[in-house]
Amino acid sequence: MTDTWLIVGLGNPGPEYSGNRHNVGQMVLDELAGRIGGKFTSHKGARAVVLEGRLGIGGPRVVLAKPLTYMNVSGGPTSSLAKYYGIDPDHVIAVHDEIDIPFNSIKLKLGGGEGGHNGLRDISKALATKDYLRVRVGVGRPPGRMDAADFVLRDFGTAERKELPFLLDEAADAVEALVRDGLLDAQQRFHPAKA
Repeated sequence: MTDTWLIVGLGNPGPEYSGNRHNVGQMVLDELAGRIGGKFTSHKGARAVVLEGRLGIGGPRVVLAKPLTYMNVSGGPTSSLAKYYGIDPDHVIAVHDEIDIPFNSIKLKLGGGEGGHNGLRDISKALATKDYLRVRVGVGRPPGRMDAADFVLRDFGTAERKELPFLLDEAADAVEALVRDGLLDAQQRFHPAKA
């Protein structure tokens, strides 16, 4: 068992997807990479790019990972990296888009269902457990009768793009809080109080 954390940003590879709502997990990892200072490099054993570092001075050791596979097959790279670094599922954090949460909101949880998210379903299958942490970044519901799959494969709207840097910054803060302070403290900080 190791104290290292594996933080996986979900998304699809290639520039045509980089601005999509579905790629918000990878956008959060880019924010974290900027804080650590370093560049993602190709990992030989897994189809992913990784950045190893520490969150803050003397902070926890983390491996940031962006799978180079499509979202629906994120499990293979996640499982390979967890095995390679000797990281148990309770130290794996999946950062992903969530349509059941309003845009500009973040929710943190351990385990539970995948809510129709095929990337999470594949990770659960590959890790043989649902008991890993998730940072759920709200992208909002599709308008009207638009199909959810079409919605998440579209870029953020103009108004959303103005708010996006703040959302990515807050999601990166949430990841750091999860690693440093644990789930309960992080939830109390990032989940809005019920009215």
